[in-house]
Amino acid sequence: MDSRIECTLSKFANTTKLCGAVNTLEGRDAIHRDLDRLERWACANRMKFNKAKYKVLHVGQRNPKHNYRLSGEWI
Repeated sequence: MDSRIECTLSKFANTTKLCGAVNTLEGRDAIHRDLDRLERWACANRMKFNKAKYKVLHVGQRNPKHNYRLSGEWI
C-alpha cells in the first residue's frame, strides 16, 4: 500500500489517512496521484474504502480548499 506514495500515509487498524501540504499546485497534484495509487491498490487487492468515512480537512486561513476524488466519488 505504501509503495510510491508521495504524501504522508498513516494506517491504524481499519483507518487510512493521507496527509500533505497543499500550498502549491504540485502539492495538490501529489495528493491526487496518491489517491489514484490507493484506489488502484484497493482494486488489485479486492478491498474497498468506506465512502461514508471519506473526509477532507482544510487547515489555514488562506487554504485554497481543493476538491478531491477517490473511486470516482467527490470527497
